[in-house]
Amino acid sequence: MELSSSLDQITGKLISVLENEASLLAKVGSEIDEIKLELKAIRAFLEDADRGLGVAPISETDKQWISSVRDIAYEVEDVVDEFMYNFNEQQQWRGKPWRFFFMLTYFPKNLWVRHRVAVELQDINERIKRIEQRNQRYRLPQSESRKLDKQVRGEYYRNNWVKNLSESALFFKDDDLVGIDKAQSELLDRLMDKELQRTVISVVGMGGLGKTTLVANTFNRQIVKQHFDCCAWITVSQQYVVTDLFKSIIKELNNKAKAKIDIVDSMSYRDLVEELVNFLQSRRYLIVIDDVWSTHLWQDISIALPANMNGSRILLTTRKEDVASFEFGVVKHIFRLKHLPFEESLALFCKKAFVGKGGHCPPYLESSATKLVAKCQGLPLAIVALGGLMASKSSIAEWNGVYNNLNRELSDNDAYFERLKYISLLSYHDLSYTLKQCFLYCCIFPEDYVFKQNRLIRLWMAEGFIEPMKETIPEVVAERYLTELICRGLLQVEWRTGSGMPKAFKMHDILREFAVSISKSIKFAAKSDGREEIEDDGIRRWSIEAKGKEMKAASETALSRVRSLFVFAVDETSKSSFNRLPSGFKLMRVLDLEDSPINELSDELVNLYNLRYLNLTRTQVKELPKSIGKLYNLQSLVMKWTQIKELPAGIVKLKNLRHLIAYGFNGNPVAFDYWFGLVVPSNICLLNNLQVLTTVEARGHFIKQLSKMTQLRELDVVNVKETDEQNLCFAIAKMIHLRDLGVKSCNEDEQVKMDALGSAPPDLERLLLFGKLEKVPHWFNSLDKLIRLKLHWSRLRDDFLPRIQALPNLGELVLVNAYEGERLDFIEGFQKLKMLRIRGCPGLKEIVINKGVMPGLEELNIINCQEFTTLPHGWENLPDLYEVYLEYVSPALIQKICRSKGMDRQTITSTVLSREEATESIFNITEWYE
Repeated sequence: MELSSSLDQITGKLISVLENEASLLAKVGSEIDEIKLELKAIRAFLEDADRGLGVAPISETDKQWISSVRDIAYEVEDVVDEFMYNFNEQQQWRGKPWRFFFMLTYFPKNLWVRHRVAVELQDINERIKRIEQRNQRYRLPQSESRKLDKQVRGEYYRNNWVKNLSESALFFKDDDLVGIDKAQSELLDRLMDKELQRTVISVVGMGGLGKTTLVANTFNRQIVKQHFDCCAWITVSQQYVVTDLFKSIIKELNNKAKAKIDIVDSMSYRDLVEELVNFLQSRRYLIVIDDVWSTHLWQDISIALPANMNGSRILLTTRKEDVASFEFGVVKHIFRLKHLPFEESLALFCKKAFVGKGGHCPPYLESSATKLVAKCQGLPLAIVALGGLMASKSSIAEWNGVYNNLNRELSDNDAYFERLKYISLLSYHDLSYTLKQCFLYCCIFPEDYVFKQNRLIRLWMAEGFIEPMKETIPEVVAERYLTELICRGLLQVEWRTGSGMPKAFKMHDILREFAVSISKSIKFAAKSDGREEIEDDGIRRWSIEAKGKEMKAASETALSRVRSLFVFAVDETSKSSFNRLPSGFKLMRVLDLEDSPINELSDELVNLYNLRYLNLTRTQVKELPKSIGKLYNLQSLVMKWTQIKELPAGIVKLKNLRHLIAYGFNGNPVAFDYWFGLVVPSNICLLNNLQVLTTVEARGHFIKQLSKMTQLRELDVVNVKETDEQNLCFAIAKMIHLRDLGVKSCNEDEQVKMDALGSAPPDLERLLLFGKLEKVPHWFNSLDKLIRLKLHWSRLRDDFLPRIQALPNLGELVLVNAYEGERLDFIEGFQKLKMLRIRGCPGLKEIVINKGVMPGLEELNIINCQEFTTLPHGWENLPDLYEVYLEYVSPALIQKICRSKGMDRQTITSTVLSREEATESIFNITEWYE
């Protein structure tokens, strides 16, 4: 129930606030107690309703009731935030020389504010009671309500259509299917290979990708029926009874294998297991288990599926990565289903949209069809639904209307999209309240926008979505939330680190449209194109996607209700309209201006007492206000790629700051000084809640003070001198929680001296050393958890690879001007390495990779190594290598590749060449000329 999930987050937060701040709200205690009781009752009701109704429709009466209570909850939030804002103003004067004079003038106002809060809370309490009375007055009698509820449920689940929809795939005709030939061929190979042990094959992918269709069509192939002695298909879904599953399998086998089994429905659990084991033990069987949601299923069902040596297979479909990756205790394979390529997507769409025309698109609709298909991003269920909708529309105006109003079309009661919405959002409805908020929050970003993991986590923290867990910091809890959304197919991973860790994401267009629709309906979030003024309709989060030359300013009344504001300048014309941010948002919690060409901050910024998150990345802001320390609740201050050179002294007053991220680039990536940090006060160590500190200049006494910041998890420090070695190593040794470390010397001739460090922090995962090295530090052998290693401008002369080859978890190795020799020999080790990038090594001529070294390497980049004359020796032994990227290498090497491919030199630029004769790797070879 989307409405309840949003309200639960509000009520839960307000109960916590009211409990924590009760001492501040003197004289209004009785009203607070009453509000707390009401809010707890509201949340209990919503939890019960959510469990009882699941994703089935709720009555219009309940919708209205929930909407009214949500608005009341927002009003309570406004009252509390307003009071805390005024209370903070009073606190600012404590300890001032003129405090007595201030108290004489402010005390009456303080009393008035407290009185006003009491009156407002009392009024809200009365209104809550009236809403409940009204809800009861217009509710149907209980018997009628049950009857109506039964009808609603019956209509929604008539003939158990979700299960039927899944099993109907068993009867699709071949000419109804598009784009599964290659996937089916691979799946057949897995099903009928020579492996004799019982094997589990998991087909995994997001909802609507066609998992069931692929498996059903494969299951029905005659070659499969002939290969296995018996086959059975069962659909599980989210709730199941294991005995019912066993009965279904027995009935399927009875029908297929003609075995005589009597009185199946009356069998006990023990009898069912015994019957299945006896029947299957001597046979080669295939059991398809469709729509698996929990790893518990295997524990429940495997006892009845004997582990014989006859080549039996269990084939399951799931949208959850943790289910597919589960250690079943048997041979297993994971088959990840991919989105349809565009040409196949278009063919499938036309087959559904132009049934009467034999699947052929009329020329006058080709452009519109192309745009609509692109919207589906290769999701078969979305393509089929959209094609079915367009089958009833014939004019260009109708087609353009659907495209221009796709969000509305997706939200209307069209039968095709109701099914699409239901299936696509099954994973969403299965989420906890908290994770529903986290998922909906992602629709704040524009369509096809790629957002990074750390940015999203910090936003979730600022919004209060992260539930506290004992002895676990919120950043780690948030990472678990993100993993859950990925596993459920609700977020797409756009790129990963060399070790395979997801780092950037986006939402599928269809899922995003649904999330936008839900968010707006519950006043969770909404978007604007910047052309219309933001209205005061109670929506708390606004995403402004400025597209025009001028962005209209919102009224102060509207902004006073907004708690989170995102501004995205999506085209060049809109950038000209930015100058400074409007005022009027004193209760703001999140202000994200990344990539907005704003050059001046409002004077009101420092009065945003409730602000938790401020992002100025790639803006044109040149300085922060000197009184930045007034932002007492600020948790994240992000200023990447800005023109800010120095932070004001008041930054040390931000006691709640956890993430201070600030650095700039000079624009020339091959220069030593392209990366620089900001000057911070030397007493930055006073920020004892700080978890991330990047990137800071080592000036004054900063390095000496650094040893006090033992809580840091991420640190980047630049402008380090050789004389800083002792103090720097002493500080790093004390940072036992450090996961990410970067150290850059003050110039290209200054050494990065870190031999005074006895051993690396135990949890260090990422390390960057930027500057000259005589040798690799001795403590490298203690980097057991290191995932990513970057050596920049090290200019090592001796072979350093033996010092790092045994690192057990190293997944990404980046070498930039790090080696002055002619040859790199990867003799042994590097067992987890997936990405190797080498850049700016002018003397490097060849790389040798011994057999068995870096067996999992997927990507090899060699850039600006102009003496490099031959492909790495032994690269043909790398089975997982899918991309080799060459840039600024020897012209002789380019000519050699051209001749082997029968291509001329001109055609190789920006060309992808497939090489099927060896490892089916892909070369992306580009030669740039100065």
